[in-house]
Amino acid sequence: MATSPSARVQEARDRIAVRLRALRQDAGLTGQQLAERLGWQGSKVSRLQSGRSHPSDDDIRAWCRACGAEGEAADLIAAARQAQQLYTEWRRVQRGGLRGVQQARRPLYEQTKIMRVYCSNVVPGMLQTRAYATALLSRIARFSGTPDDSAAAADARLERSQVIRRPGRQFLILVEEGVLRRQIGGPDVMAEQLGYLLQAAALPSVTLSVVPARAGAMWPLETFTIFDTEQVAVELLTAAVTITTPAEVGQYLAAHEALSEGAAHGPAALRLIAQAVSVLA
Repeated sequence: MATSPSARVQEARDRIAVRLRALRQDAGLTGQQLAERLGWQGSKVSRLQSGRSHPSDDDIRAWCRACGAEGEAADLIAAARQAQQLYTEWRRVQRGGLRGVQQARRPLYEQTKIMRVYCSNVVPGMLQTRAYATALLSRIARFSGTPDDSAAAADARLERSQVIRRPGRQFLILVEEGVLRRQIGGPDVMAEQLGYLLQAAALPSVTLSVVPARAGAMWPLETFTIFDTEQVAVELLTAAVTITTPAEVGQYLAAHEALSEGAAHGPAALRLIAQAVSVLA
């Protein structure tokens, strides 16, 4: 893919900045003159019109009023909110712990009929055991410096994952082979987790495939989930990026298909999982 998810978010923010700058220029104001009208530091005007800072609703209203363009405020606020929703900082949503993060996406999981998942780093959340999820979420809490409610968060994750057992849904799940060999929580936890993958692969709603380490159809990508054909959630180290633009969603659909073409399916995928189990013995 040509640009990263975070770059796309910045592009959305830059579009807001360009519109703010154009309003100032149309009003015949310099940045310093606008700052004086608003009672702001000149640096704030510079940050907002260059895209280095994201404007609040009040910032936009004040900017438009100072430029004699109050009629532009509503559209700009809507666009700015949409741009902000594309990028969710983990640090912000995890302040009170991880349980709420698991619960927040439950409605989206429940309404999705076809979910396509690609994981390059860990076992997908919907296929995690309680012990594996607890160990992983505890690591995340320690790294992020957030309250460690990993046990409660793991329970919420497992509750959300019950959608895979409901009729009328499809889960097309791809994992990199390295995921099967990266130990989370120690050998016993990992053995239980791999055993559960073998069981989950037999569910009628689940198609579990493994991208072999030797496969060269595509390079490893960031972990992503496609909800029907409407939305993509991309997981980065510091944030989750939401993609809804049809052309970009199409790119992720194409990537999932390309990765799937080079993956091991059915018995071949189960053999790779079994091999990873044998290494733990």
